[in-house]
Amino acid sequence: EKDITIEVVMPDKTSTVYEVSTDAEYLLGAMEDADGLIFQGEEGPYGMTINVINGVDAALDSGTAYWGFFIGEDYCNYGVSQQPVEDGDAFRIVYTVMP
Repeated sequence: EKDITIEVVMPDKTSTVYEVSTDAEYLLGAMEDADGLIFQGEEGPYGMTINVINGVDAALDSGTAYWGFFIGEDYCNYGVSQQPVEDGDAFRIVYTVMP
């Protein structure tokens, strides 16, 4: 059992923090364990790509925005299907507008 946080930062910069107790090995499983966090994605060659979080669509194929995944202040090194989860981790999922 690991205790982590997942913060979701919306386009208007408001955020919601989810306190998650999970035995998931990877971030995707921890996201599934987060009460109130609703997301949709598509399975691709590199694992799951998350397009919609809590009703906000940031489909990368639209070319305008995407959901950026961070651990602490750094981009995650892996996709959600392969990003390891350790006790005490603090993840941020940020709506990011492409330049």
